Amino acid sequence: MSKARLLVVELPLGQESAAITRKIIHVDMDAFYASVEQRDNPSYRGKPLVVGGSPNQRGVVAAASYEARKFGIHSAMPSVTAFAKCPGLIFVRPRFDVYREISTSINAIFKRYTDLVEGVALDEAYLDVTENKQNIPYASTIARHIKTAIFQETQLTATAGVSINKFLAKMASGQNKPNGLTVILPEQAIGFVEQLSIEKFHGIGEVTAAKMHSLGIHTGADLKQRSLTELTHHFGKAGHYYYKIAKAEDDRPVEANRVRKSIGAETSFAQDLSDADQMLQELEQIALSCEQRLEQNETRGRTLTLKVKFSDYQQLTRSKTMLAPISELSTIFEIAKALFESIDLENRSIRLLGISLSNLDNAKQTQVIQLPLFQNGNIIF
Repeated sequence: MSKARLLVVELPLGQESAAITRKIIHVDMDAFYASVEQRDNPSYRGKPLVVGGSPNQRGVVAAASYEARKFGIHSAMPSVTAFAKCPGLIFVRPRFDVYREISTSINAIFKRYTDLVEGVALDEAYLDVTENKQNIPYASTIARHIKTAIFQETQLTATAGVSINKFLAKMASGQNKPNGLTVILPEQAIGFVEQLSIEKFHGIGEVTAAKMHSLGIHTGADLKQRSLTELTHHFGKAGHYYYKIAKAEDDRPVEANRVRKSIGAETSFAQDLSDADQMLQELEQIALSCEQRLEQNETRGRTLTLKVKFSDYQQLTRSKTMLAPISELSTIFEIAKALFESIDLENRSIRLLGISLSNLDNAKQTQVIQLPLFQNGNIIF
């Protein structure tokens, strides 16, 4: 195991500020999918590798190894672009069954310390260890134990961030990758946020960052100077979030049993579809996947949304809400088909179709992770 880089200054239990009520750890697996493939195939180790679709089939990068990232390759990048950046790039098809199994094992490690675990994805989770099962007084100690256990049991590395809320823990975990541990002390929180560039803020994307730049907001210190009225005027409801994180505040709890808001599936096609019958055949297969995922998660949905992306990347959605929840294939396909047939194709070809169900009637109150279909294609307390 490579030596982990630690940024830790510990405070004994009882010496933290009276205002501090939570100790949050954010754990982020390092290049998870790519690292699993390099672990399981020694010939891939040390080489630029991506998990995703082939560049010959208009695939997309799902994950990139750190060797590939040196070439500017990142997730969500078209595979053809990634290949152009690195002609020697290795492409590996995803094995989601393997990733899910490993994620389940990692979650079991988390549960040794706390039941307050909020999975964000297969490779990422928040833990509230304010009170923990092993009565360990330092959150940073728990984070180190978790990192060690993950490596010993999976031969994979993880990076952890530790702080007083979810936003700061998330930002901390991004400071020292891979295989790092960073803690942001309560008294460091404001200073840390003030020096942070807007582009680095979790929850501020490229478009929002550009708008903030146009308003003269470039750092957390700039953001902190803006009033709630001004931020909500320019950014709507999100302005409340920006106002609070600029002050290093985040009162969102770790939700151990967060209920999924929607379940669905979508398919990107290697070749654009122009035949309506073939489109409906593919739509039925997607409806089948939706039915299976609803069954697996013991739930039904009242609102069905059809997603269509054309060859020119224009995208549209159509939705229909029923009085009673549905989960059967025949009903899902019937509604999706009706929505599809309401669209004027205008001799246009389609590159992606998707169906999702929302307004879920949950019988199983646990978070699930939606995965795309692939076709053809230092501190603390």
